[in-house]
Amino acid sequence: MAETPRSARSGEIWILGAGGRIGSAVTAHLAAQGLEPVLVGRESGGDRLRKTAADLGTRAVVADGVDGIAAEITRQRPAVVFNGIGDYAQTATVLARACMPGGHYLDLAADLTAVPRLLDLHQEAEQAGSTLVTGAGFGVLATEAVVIKLCEDRPAPADVRVDALASVSLSAGVVGAAFAASMIDMFTTGGRRYTDGRMAPARLGADPQHLTLPDGQRAKSAGAPTAELLAAHRASNAPSVTVTTGMAPTSPAVRALAPLAGRLLSIEALRRFALERTAKARMKETPAPRRYSWGHAVATWPDGTRREGWLRADDGMDYTASVAAAVAGNLARGEGRPGAHTPGALFGAGLAEQAGGQFLID
Repeated sequence: MAETPRSARSGEIWILGAGGRIGSAVTAHLAAQGLEPVLVGRESGGDRLRKTAADLGTRAVVADGVDGIAAEITRQRPAVVFNGIGDYAQTATVLARACMPGGHYLDLAADLTAVPRLLDLHQEAEQAGSTLVTGAGFGVLATEAVVIKLCEDRPAPADVRVDALASVSLSAGVVGAAFAASMIDMFTTGGRRYTDGRMAPARLGADPQHLTLPDGQRAKSAGAPTAELLAAHRASNAPSVTVTTGMAPTSPAVRALAPLAGRLLSIEALRRFALERTAKARMKETPAPRRYSWGHAVATWPDGTRREGWLRADDGMDYTASVAAAVAGNLARGEGRPGAHTPGALFGAGLAEQAGGQFLID
């Protein structure tokens, strides 16, 4: 007979991808809160990871591959697991299920493949007494929180548009497989929008915006298949929802070529080739294009009432680390509820302020 899983948990918060920019920042945030971050990484970087953990006064867990990490989660039973290793469409459900029963999970997914898959585990997580949070970063929360603020104590609007305008400084180095895959998948998926309450295809780069920000700076954005769309729909119940992002192509030439690029990159051999080449491409150190990152939403009601709001945050990656640490800390303190959620749906719009954001609501 199989051994019944123990209900007792260690109280530790495991940081998967601890060696990266966001993982190391999440670790620092949690240590400052007096919590117990444990660094988790691959055997190939095990010595460096153990040294970093020793310097921080914590410990390291070394395991290769998602299945190896999942096995260690099942065996050692941490209280909370932060998944910062990317490739969420493949890793999220495996690692989230390893946390059950009783353990909690969060990740930074912001695409329309991984986020719905994790949310589909809602009933399973409820029955297991586990809380799963997806989109625990600037992506998803920055716009979801504004929609929640605009719609609180009001009936469902007729139309919502959200704009995700991250401003990120980049360090010199290679692009990396995770970011390369997200850019390629943007072209192969194409745009998305809600029409009459149903998600429908849209052209990548549709709904181009030229926005004047509250601080007087300007930013461009356009439509893309991001999970901000799903979160805004769930937060507002609006039948018509559109999303734009500063990551989408805004050049007319690129927008015109996007459908052809998407068809070509859907051919597996071409996708593999493009992914390999893009992942190895080198980036120069680049300062953030703007002082602040902004989440923006506009909601319009059937009677013509229109409300607009903004969330101001610092560097998009730094804010993502702050959001993830806030969610992990809340889960470690037992402040969540069982099920699978986006961050604003679970903790409310106040989470965006807890992580250091500031609302400007019309």
